[in-house]
Amino acid sequence: MADAEPMLVPAPGREKRACPALEDEVAHSTKRPRVQKDENNRGGHSHKPAQDEAEEPEGEETEPLEEEDGEGAGLGSGEAFAEMMKHGLTELDVGILKCVSEHKGFSGILKERYSDFVVHEVNKEGKTVQLDDLSVPEEAEEASVAEQPGSEVFTEEQKHQLEQLQLFKKKEGNVSIEMADDTKEKRTLVHKAVKTLYPGLETKTEEREGKKFIVAYHAAGQKALAAPRKHSWPKSRGAFCHFVLYKENKDTMEAINVLSKFLRMRPNVFSYMGTKDKRAITVQEIAVLKVTAERLSHLNKCLNNFKLGNFCYKKHPLKLGELRGNHFTVVIRNITGTDDQVQQAMTSLRETGFINYYGMQRFGTTAVPTHQVGKAILQDNWNEVIDLILKPRPGAEKGYLVKCREEWAQSQDPEAALKKLPVKRCVEGQLLRGLSMYGKKNIITAFAMIPRNNRLMYIHSYQSFMWNTMVSRRIEAFGLKAVEGDLVLRGGTAFVLSAAEAETHSIQDVVMPLPGFDVIYPTHHVGKGYREKLSADNLDIDNMRHRVRDYSLAGAYRRILIKPSDVSWEVINYDDPRISLVHTDVEKLEDQPPPVFNKEGKYRALRMEFSLPPSTYATMAIREVLKMDTSIKNQTQLNTIWLN
Repeated sequence: MADAEPMLVPAPGREKRACPALEDEVAHSTKRPRVQKDENNRGGHSHKPAQDEAEEPEGEETEPLEEEDGEGAGLGSGEAFAEMMKHGLTELDVGILKCVSEHKGFSGILKERYSDFVVHEVNKEGKTVQLDDLSVPEEAEEASVAEQPGSEVFTEEQKHQLEQLQLFKKKEGNVSIEMADDTKEKRTLVHKAVKTLYPGLETKTEEREGKKFIVAYHAAGQKALAAPRKHSWPKSRGAFCHFVLYKENKDTMEAINVLSKFLRMRPNVFSYMGTKDKRAITVQEIAVLKVTAERLSHLNKCLNNFKLGNFCYKKHPLKLGELRGNHFTVVIRNITGTDDQVQQAMTSLRETGFINYYGMQRFGTTAVPTHQVGKAILQDNWNEVIDLILKPRPGAEKGYLVKCREEWAQSQDPEAALKKLPVKRCVEGQLLRGLSMYGKKNIITAFAMIPRNNRLMYIHSYQSFMWNTMVSRRIEAFGLKAVEGDLVLRGGTAFVLSAAEAETHSIQDVVMPLPGFDVIYPTHHVGKGYREKLSADNLDIDNMRHRVRDYSLAGAYRRILIKPSDVSWEVINYDDPRISLVHTDVEKLEDQPPPVFNKEGKYRALRMEFSLPPSTYATMAIREVLKMDTSIKNQTQLNTIWLN
């Protein structure tokens, strides 16, 4: 998808390290699941095209869960992760079967380094978001400190010291103001003046040798940016500070949690247009409520693998789905294709496009696919849901999860299994906590302990599996032309094409439905296959409402083919597999030279750029070029072969 890409495996020992200091700050990384907005059941009209893949329902608060799987973190070695991936999914397992081009495929390694995958958001005005300015914007001051009410209680020296303290420039870490004319009213006036005129500072009264002092200080000390108390915000300044966030090897929610921690604020004061995945360098716009650009800029001194810039104040936050799409710069290393093969493949991508499959990350990385859990939910088979999530599974996994699953399998005691988990906020922990509170006779209530969007992820995964499967059948049956019985959208509503109408439409116009209670289906035999497929899964296409409203999905429509824009490419030769092959925004800001390539280098890489609309997966575009399985399982095997 345009906003969240799979975490394909790096060759061990060849990756840029994540910031160790930051890892210390955030002991357990958090990862928000990706949920498609148009699939959420809100009772509205569903005959509309899919929205941003990475969107979550507007107004929903999702508690980020601890990452129970991932790139082998906590598994001890690349070999352990490779072992886990032996039991992972391949593209065939999730209905990804067809390609549209006729060129001969070739192999290559995707995301060997996270810097091989760079994503720039494209905002609603169509502008590519870039980090190119770290300065803090100058503002017209409404009134200087000297002119504001209460300032008369301080001397000029005290004002200077307080300003230095507020900006973390005072080594002593506090300012003491002696109360020569000590009265309660005078002390109250000084306390209020400090907090009003110097947001972020706290005060306390101390007595020393019979004299009283008001001591101003940062409540959280200099190692953190203390959140200011509520204070007056200039009326001429927009309430939201918008900024560009550059991040490396962190997903969006993980980044928001880190920023929240350092700012001592709740994550829900931040807003954004779409989530970006972890294993990449990504650049996107973020907005935060009533935090100054100066305060945000200070984070650049505190954090590694992040950069904040392009600050400005606006009156509105950002909304999920407002983006126009994303621009990708992707490096495929160690390619085997000839220059002619690359030319044919990239020309086909530019002129024909690719099948708009849901990518592998939609279905999870473990031996238990998320769409299987989703199917069990839709079947109302709650014992199966619990079993799929908690049962032991093949392949390497974090040790505490293995022990937790073993305990559950042996005792079926949620409290005993929960004790095996040091991290309780993973899906397993939330579910076990629910079972412990409500018992195994109230599984639906217990399951609801998992945040809503995380739960919906499972059934959306099942819908995605169905869509992939039926689109593969559609391409197999009719190829790349519109035919009688296909569906197209007109003004957001789906219509069935007649034979005459099919002659005036192309495959670019054709959509296929994600199953639900408020969609129509193609009238040709492939459309009828939806009923057969759902029946085989013990589901009724005529009764897609669920007794639990959250799991009643209206359905949606999705275009079969996507044609990227702004497509360009080049083949690069290089000698050192550890070097970056992309010139990043931060490197440009620091005036670092772009990478230099050796035309006689022993390794070859394909560097491509393209833009995609929301709700499309860049890995599916790459798959069309390579004609190679993009699953983590296959990529892990390629890395292992190359290293050996």
